[in-house]
Amino acid sequence: MHNTVDQAWRGAIGFYQSSLFKRVQMSSLFADSKTFADAIPKAPWNIILQAYDRVSNGPDFSLKDFIYEQFDIPAPVSLQGIQTASDMQDYIQHMWKILARQPDQSRQDSLIPLPYEYIVPGGRFREIYYWDSYFTALGLIEAGHAQMAQAMLKNFLYLIDTVGHVPNGNRAYYHSRSQPPILGLMTDLLIGADNTAHPLFEAALHGMEKEYQFWMSGEEALVDDWQAHRRVMRLENGAILNRYWDDDDSPRPESYREDTEAASHVAPEQRASVYRHIRAACESGWDFSSRWFKDPQDITSIRTTDVVPVDLNSLLFRLEKQLAQWFGVLGNEEKHNFYVTRADERRRAINTYLYHDSESLYLDFLFSERTNSEVVSAACYVPLAVGLASKRQADAIAKITESTFLQAGGIITTPISSGQQWDAPNGWAPLQWFAVEGLERYGYLALADKIKTNWLSSVERKFTDKAAMLEKYDVCNTQQEAGGGEYEVQLGFGWTNGVTALFLSTLPE
Repeated sequence: MHNTVDQAWRGAIGFYQSSLFKRVQMSSLFADSKTFADAIPKAPWNIILQAYDRVSNGPDFSLKDFIYEQFDIPAPVSLQGIQTASDMQDYIQHMWKILARQPDQSRQDSLIPLPYEYIVPGGRFREIYYWDSYFTALGLIEAGHAQMAQAMLKNFLYLIDTVGHVPNGNRAYYHSRSQPPILGLMTDLLIGADNTAHPLFEAALHGMEKEYQFWMSGEEALVDDWQAHRRVMRLENGAILNRYWDDDDSPRPESYREDTEAASHVAPEQRASVYRHIRAACESGWDFSSRWFKDPQDITSIRTTDVVPVDLNSLLFRLEKQLAQWFGVLGNEEKHNFYVTRADERRRAINTYLYHDSESLYLDFLFSERTNSEVVSAACYVPLAVGLASKRQADAIAKITESTFLQAGGIITTPISSGQQWDAPNGWAPLQWFAVEGLERYGYLALADKIKTNWLSSVERKFTDKAAMLEKYDVCNTQQEAGGGEYEVQLGFGWTNGVTALFLSTLPE
């Protein structure tokens, strides 16, 4: 199947560079640019392009008619088939079946085929997504569907072997970037730290190490302080931390019109940089947020690759700790010691550059400015969730939780109202989980339960209105619908279902 993966993305990527694709995307023929990026050609790409070249200059040519003749246009994930649920738990249980996909058959479109079953988020998201899947797996296990969660893990291990990393999603246009590295969290959830007898133990260990190598690729090229290469950054005194990145610096095919229009407001020589920063923000999963902008109200001020993110480096610390533990269990002293050292070095670097003593908070670091970002964000909970923070640091974050982050409907993403979806007033399921996991780890059980209660009240209110789970929520005013971003609020919804199911099962009566 390796050749199939290679052909899938190479054929699709070539098509994305064609004049036909660009014309359709800039024509606004489809309200959502992702629709045409996901279209299924009825003939090989080259045959369609040849037909377009023959007829496109004719006096009676209709772009819309040509596209509908040559492509099957995908619809959003249908919620038809779900009966009127009696409550949220009933809805979630039904939704696992609706969002489930069987192993993919090879076909010529943008989909990178996967050999095992999986769960899609819902709405416009018709494929598996990397970091979504961990939060989805929490709910699958709670509902007794551990086999599906394991199948999703096996798909990720397959992608690491074939693509070299886990892409943002299994689409050709996602192949050049990943998402927050949650493979270690998934393997710990589904296999355990010392279960060497598990049939996936060896493959998971190989996959985690290969993922680590993907994020650290090019580290050896950094010989001087304040250098960066791809996803690796060397700071003062040889400290190594990471950033989000994308090797491509062109408009995203799935948002071609939006990216092209945004970049049209900067000088031509700056556009490639804007595109790369946009793509890197997509790798973060926080697309988009004031975390990445110099001016919170201006997307063209985006500077993602200059930001050393709290959440990414905390997750990589967690991966280093887990690799050290697993190699220790196997008795591989050399690799055990290597990853222990890397984790210790990263902890020191995080506490040096990403913890701001006067603010008593984890904050992103701006590489070129050599100072912390002023944007306060819920990424500060990830160091707690992975056990990196000291008790003093956790105490400070618990305090700011009550004064800044905790709203009527849960944890707010940032306090900044920028019009972007990963800013105020929105809250997202994965950030609720990181906050709860982190605060519980440091003994703030009542505060964690308050977050669960507020989140569940927000989700239930909208469930009453929509008879569905949503991708995101306005946690400041739970009567309002969340907004911002490039598309409407999506229904379904994988990670909301997963985190909500877990909270429902763990909240005290």
